[in-house]
Amino acid sequence: MKLSVVILTYDSAKYLDEVLRSAAFADEVLILDGGSTDATLEIAQRHGVRVEMQTEWLGFGAQKQRAVDLATHDWIFVLDSDELITEALQKEIRQTLYAPNAAGYSVPRLNYFFGKPLYHGGLYPDATIRLFDRRRAHFSKDAVHERVLVDGPTASLRSAMKHYAYESIEQFIDKQNRYSDLGAKPNRLKAIFNPWWTFTKMYLFQGGFLDGWEGYITARLYAQYTFWKYIKGNQQP
Repeated sequence: MKLSVVILTYDSAKYLDEVLRSAAFADEVLILDGGSTDATLEIAQRHGVRVEMQTEWLGFGAQKQRAVDLATHDWIFVLDSDELITEALQKEIRQTLYAPNAAGYSVPRLNYFFGKPLYHGGLYPDATIRLFDRRRAHFSKDAVHERVLVDGPTASLRSAMKHYAYESIEQFIDKQNRYSDLGAKPNRLKAIFNPWWTFTKMYLFQGGFLDGWEGYITARLYAQYTFWKYIKGNQQP
Protein backbone atom coordinates (compact mmCIF):
# COMPACT_ATOMS: atom_id res chain seq x y z
CA MET A 1 0.00 0.00 0.00
CA LYS A 2 1.32 3.45 -0.90
CA LEU A 3 1.45 6.08 1.85
CA SER A 4 0.89 9.84 1.99
CA VAL A 5 2.22 11.75 4.99
CA VAL A 6 0.27 14.98 5.52
CA ILE A 7 1.49 17.91 7.61
CA LEU A 8 -0.13 21.23 8.53
CA THR A 9 2.29 24.14 8.70
CA TYR A 10 2.22 27.78 9.68
CA ASP A 11 5.58 29.44 10.40
CA SER A 12 6.88 25.96 11.20
CA ALA A 13 10.50 26.34 10.10
CA LYS A 14 12.03 25.50 13.49
CA TYR A 15 11.74 21.72 13.27
CA LEU A 16 10.57 21.26 9.69
CA ASP A 17 13.87 20.15 8.18
CA GLU A 18 14.13 17.32 10.71
CA VAL A 19 10.42 16.50 10.40
CA LEU A 20 10.60 16.17 6.61
CA ARG A 21 13.69 13.98 6.78
CA SER A 22 11.79 11.65 9.08
CA ALA A 23 8.88 11.45 6.61
CA ALA A 24 10.97 10.97 3.47
CA PHE A 25 10.35 7.20 3.42
CA ALA A 26 6.71 7.80 2.38
CA ASP A 27 5.52 7.73 -1.24
CA GLU A 28 4.23 11.29 -0.86
CA VAL A 29 4.71 14.09 1.66
CA LEU A 30 2.04 16.78 1.46
CA ILE A 31 2.20 20.08 3.33
CA LEU A 32 -0.94 22.18 3.74
CA ASP A 33 0.35 25.62 4.65
CA GLY A 34 -1.66 28.34 6.33
CA GLY A 35 0.29 31.31 4.95
CA SER A 36 3.75 31.01 6.48
CA THR A 37 5.98 34.07 6.49
CA ASP A 38 9.15 32.39 7.80
CA ALA A 39 11.36 29.86 5.97
CA THR A 40 8.73 27.08 6.01
CA LEU A 41 8.07 27.12 2.26
CA GLU A 42 11.76 27.34 1.38
CA ILE A 43 12.50 24.29 3.52
CA ALA A 44 9.61 22.40 1.92
CA GLN A 45 10.89 23.31 -1.54
CA ARG A 46 14.38 22.13 -0.63
CA HIS A 47 12.97 18.72 0.32
CA GLY A 48 10.90 18.53 -2.86
CA VAL A 49 7.62 17.87 -1.06
CA ARG A 50 4.21 18.85 -2.38
CA VAL A 51 2.81 22.10 -0.96
CA GLU A 52 -0.80 23.25 -1.02
CA MET A 53 -2.16 26.47 0.50
CA GLN A 54 -5.15 26.96 2.80
CA THR A 55 -4.87 30.44 4.25
CA GLU A 56 -8.42 30.53 5.63
CA TRP A 57 -8.20 28.77 8.99
CA LEU A 58 -10.89 26.09 9.22
CA GLY A 59 -10.14 24.76 12.72
CA PHE A 60 -7.83 21.81 13.36
CA GLY A 61 -10.34 19.09 12.46
CA ALA A 62 -11.46 20.59 9.17
CA GLN A 63 -7.96 21.78 8.24
CA LYS A 64 -6.49 18.31 8.70
CA GLN A 65 -9.36 16.76 6.78
CA ARG A 66 -8.64 19.19 3.95
CA ALA A 67 -5.04 17.94 3.86
CA VAL A 68 -6.23 14.32 3.88
CA ASP A 69 -8.59 15.01 0.96
CA LEU A 70 -5.77 16.58 -1.06
CA ALA A 71 -3.41 13.62 -0.66
CA THR A 72 -2.73 11.28 -3.56
CA HIS A 73 -2.87 7.96 -1.73
CA ASP A 74 -5.60 6.40 0.41
CA TRP A 75 -3.35 5.37 3.28
CA ILE A 76 -2.54 8.45 5.33
CA PHE A 77 -0.16 9.24 8.16
CA VAL A 78 -0.93 12.57 9.85
CA LEU A 79 2.16 14.25 11.27
CA ASP A 80 2.39 17.55 13.12
CA SER A 81 5.13 20.01 12.21
CA ASP A 82 6.92 19.40 15.53
CA GLU A 83 6.82 15.58 15.40
CA LEU A 84 9.29 13.04 14.05
CA ILE A 85 8.67 9.54 12.70
CA THR A 86 11.47 7.53 14.31
CA GLU A 87 13.34 4.85 12.36
CA ALA A 88 11.63 2.13 14.39
CA LEU A 89 8.22 3.59 13.55
CA GLN A 90 9.11 3.93 9.86
CA LYS A 91 9.95 0.22 9.77
CA GLU A 92 6.75 -0.74 11.59
CA ILE A 93 4.62 1.37 9.24
CA ARG A 94 6.18 -0.29 6.19
CA GLN A 95 5.58 -3.74 7.64
CA THR A 96 1.99 -2.86 8.53
CA LEU A 97 1.17 -1.60 5.04
CA TYR A 98 2.29 -4.82 3.40
CA ALA A 99 -0.92 -6.40 4.70
CA PRO A 100 -3.10 -4.05 6.79
CA ASN A 101 -5.54 -5.80 9.12
CA ALA A 102 -7.30 -2.65 10.39
CA ALA A 103 -8.73 0.58 9.02
CA GLY A 104 -6.81 2.74 11.48
CA TYR A 105 -3.78 2.43 13.76
CA SER A 106 -3.01 4.37 16.92
CA VAL A 107 0.59 5.48 17.44
CA PRO A 108 2.24 6.28 20.80
CA ARG A 109 3.92 9.65 21.17
CA LEU A 110 6.86 10.50 23.39
CA ASN A 111 6.52 14.15 24.43
CA TYR A 112 9.54 16.32 25.16
CA PHE A 113 8.91 19.14 27.63
CA PHE A 114 11.70 21.64 28.23
CA GLY A 115 14.20 19.28 26.58
CA LYS A 116 13.26 16.19 28.57
CA PRO A 117 11.12 13.20 27.54
CA LEU A 118 8.24 12.72 30.00
CA TYR A 119 7.05 9.17 30.61
CA HIS A 120 4.55 9.90 33.39
CA GLY A 121 1.79 12.33 34.29
CA GLY A 122 -0.52 10.84 31.67
CA LEU A 123 1.75 12.14 28.88
CA TYR A 124 2.91 8.73 27.65
CA PRO A 125 2.04 6.76 25.60
CA ASP A 126 -0.39 9.53 24.49
CA ALA A 127 -1.57 7.28 21.63
CA THR A 128 -3.94 8.54 18.92
CA ILE A 129 -5.01 7.31 15.49
CA ARG A 130 -2.42 8.59 13.01
CA LEU A 131 -2.22 5.91 10.32
CA PHE A 132 -5.49 5.18 8.55
CA ASP A 133 -7.29 4.34 5.33
CA ARG A 134 -9.11 7.54 4.36
CA ARG A 135 -11.81 5.52 2.61
CA ARG A 136 -12.89 4.33 6.05
CA ALA A 137 -11.86 7.20 8.32
CA HIS A 138 -12.13 10.97 8.64
CA PHE A 139 -11.37 13.74 11.10
CA SER A 140 -13.96 15.09 13.49
CA LYS A 141 -14.95 18.71 12.94
CA ASP A 142 -13.65 19.86 16.34
CA ALA A 143 -11.78 23.16 16.20
CA VAL A 144 -9.29 21.81 18.75
CA HIS A 145 -8.58 18.36 20.20
CA GLU A 146 -9.75 16.85 16.92
CA ARG A 147 -9.71 13.06 16.46
CA VAL A 148 -9.86 10.51 13.68
CA LEU A 149 -13.17 8.66 13.45
CA VAL A 150 -12.73 5.18 11.97
CA ASP A 151 -15.43 3.06 10.37
CA GLY A 152 -13.90 -0.36 10.94
CA PRO A 153 -11.43 -2.19 13.16
CA THR A 154 -8.49 -0.37 14.74
CA ALA A 155 -5.16 -1.61 16.03
CA SER A 156 -2.05 -0.19 17.70
CA LEU A 157 1.53 0.26 16.60
CA ARG A 158 4.26 -0.20 19.19
CA SER A 159 6.93 2.26 18.07
CA ALA A 160 6.59 5.86 19.22
CA MET A 161 6.78 9.20 17.47
CA LYS A 162 8.95 11.90 18.98
CA HIS A 163 7.17 15.17 19.79
CA TYR A 164 8.94 18.44 20.57
CA ALA A 165 6.07 19.65 22.73
CA TYR A 166 7.45 22.74 24.48
CA GLU A 167 10.94 24.12 24.87
CA SER A 168 10.03 26.86 27.33
CA ILE A 169 7.32 27.92 29.75
CA GLU A 170 6.63 30.97 27.58
CA GLN A 171 5.99 28.75 24.55
CA PHE A 172 3.61 26.58 26.57
CA ILE A 173 1.67 29.58 27.86
CA ASP A 174 1.37 31.12 24.39
CA LYS A 175 0.14 27.92 22.73
CA GLN A 176 -2.24 26.86 25.48
CA ASN A 177 -3.67 30.37 25.67
CA ARG A 178 -4.61 30.04 21.99
CA TYR A 179 -5.95 26.51 22.50
CA SER A 180 -8.08 27.63 25.43
CA ASP A 181 -9.60 30.32 23.19
CA LEU A 182 -10.58 27.66 20.66
CA GLY A 183 -11.87 25.21 23.26
CA ALA A 184 -13.38 27.60 25.81
CA LYS A 185 -16.20 26.08 27.86
CA PRO A 186 -17.32 28.76 30.35
CA ASN A 187 -18.13 27.14 33.70
CA ARG A 188 -17.36 28.91 36.98
CA LEU A 189 -17.64 25.82 39.13
CA LYS A 190 -15.24 23.84 36.97
CA ALA A 191 -12.90 26.85 36.86
CA ILE A 192 -12.61 26.54 40.65
CA PHE A 193 -12.25 22.78 41.09
CA ASN A 194 -10.95 21.27 37.84
CA PRO A 195 -7.49 22.91 37.86
CA TRP A 196 -6.84 21.41 41.29
CA TRP A 197 -7.95 18.00 40.04
CA THR A 198 -5.81 18.29 36.89
CA PHE A 199 -2.67 18.93 38.93
CA THR A 200 -3.42 16.21 41.50
CA LYS A 201 -4.18 13.62 38.84
CA MET A 202 -1.11 14.36 36.71
CA TYR A 203 1.43 14.90 39.46
CA LEU A 204 0.34 12.33 42.05
CA PHE A 205 -2.00 9.70 40.62
CA GLN A 206 -0.31 9.47 37.21
CA GLY A 207 3.20 9.69 38.63
CA GLY A 208 4.30 13.05 37.26
CA PHE A 209 6.58 13.43 40.29
CA LEU A 210 8.74 10.65 38.80
CA ASP A 211 9.74 13.05 36.00
CA GLY A 212 11.29 15.44 38.51
CA TRP A 213 11.08 19.22 38.22
CA GLU A 214 9.80 19.05 34.65
CA GLY A 215 6.95 16.80 35.78
CA TYR A 216 5.95 19.30 38.46
CA ILE A 217 6.07 22.30 36.12
CA THR A 218 4.09 20.47 33.45
CA ALA A 219 1.33 19.50 35.88
CA ARG A 220 1.10 23.09 37.13
CA LEU A 221 0.90 24.46 33.60
CA TYR A 222 -1.81 22.03 32.55
CA ALA A 223 -3.77 23.02 35.64
CA GLN A 224 -3.46 26.65 34.56
CA TYR A 225 -4.66 25.75 31.05
CA THR A 226 -7.68 24.01 32.59
CA PHE A 227 -8.51 27.22 34.48
CA TRP A 228 -8.25 29.31 31.30
CA LYS A 229 -10.49 26.91 29.39
CA TYR A 230 -13.33 27.19 31.90
CA ILE A 231 -13.00 30.87 32.83
CA LYS A 232 -12.82 32.39 29.34
CA GLY A 233 -16.10 33.90 28.26
CA ASN A 234 -17.32 33.93 31.85
CA GLN A 235 -15.26 36.67 33.48
CA GLN A 236 -18.13 38.94 34.59
CA PRO A 237 -18.89 39.03 38.34
